[in-house]
Amino acid sequence: MGRTIDYGNLMHDAMRSLIRKVLQDIADNGLPGAHHFFITFDTSHPDAELADWLSDRYPDEMTVVIQHWFDGLQVTDDGFFITLNFGEAPEPLYIPYDAIRTFVDPSVEFGLRFEQQEDGDKSADDAEDLTQTEESELEVEEEPVKAAEIVSLDSFRKT
Repeated sequence: MGRTIDYGNLMHDAMRSLIRKVLQDIADNGLPGAHHFFITFDTSHPDAELADWLSDRYPDEMTVVIQHWFDGLQVTDDGFFITLNFGEAPEPLYIPYDAIRTFVDPSVEFGLRFEQQEDGDKSADDAEDLTQTEESELEVEEEPVKAAEIVSLDSFRKT
């Protein structure tokens, strides 16, 4: 079998890099204007860090909102640390980029969704390096492009 280009994982890496850059800008400069984020992530990811009561309540995935109040946003190459308020109880979280399933900024109708295939017989070693072993698809959700207006050039022609 010959070598192939793994476009799915290359796109995932590029989109996770985009998320990292956006979050680093927010850490450095704060949220501009009406921007805010809904981030859904896999709470069972081995590198995700969250309070036991949160992982008990959300054993598969949860969505966090970064908007009005957040603290301690620290962005790393592999994920980010943030403290969010859950019912008047601040809780620190660590969310690895590999755990992110969706990233949405509804203020500009932008969103990313990372599709993951079921990993039937993967061993623990395989699961540690998903970028090398998992085929994935990426959907980019943006505002639909409006139909182009057709302009007749006849009125501009010299006779």
